[in-house]
Amino acid sequence: MTVTKINTASVHRNVAFAQGTLVDPGRRLMFIGGQNGVNSRGVIVGNDTLSQTRQALRNLLAVLAEVGATQENVAKMTVHLTENADLGEAFAASASEWGQHPTAITVLRVAGLANPEFLVEIDAVAAL
Repeated sequence: MTVTKINTASVHRNVAFAQGTLVDPGRRLMFIGGQNGVNSRGVIVGNDTLSQTRQALRNLLAVLAEVGATQENVAKMTVHLTENADLGEAFAASASEWGQHPTAITVLRVAGLANPEFLVEIDAVAAL
């Protein structure tokens, strides 16, 4: 196993994410830059958090697939949501696109992103 999920009974557990992750020695790390709700043509997929988060996760999965990796390889993910983004929609999109692959995650509320139409940006670190 490349990435081991760590959950301790002494800290509240949330099934959506791992409390920590441990990368096996000798693994290469892949840093995936911020992915937004933009399709392969560079078009923003919608003006809602659900569709933009789904697309951002699909983009992240596509980058992982390019090197033969999956969400199981992700050791850490950071989700940036604008103040206008709907947290519930972001979690719903994550459940449908990411599946049952919890990882260490940080969710941040930000004033804005590079494009004012972006509601979400997700970056990740994967172990290969």
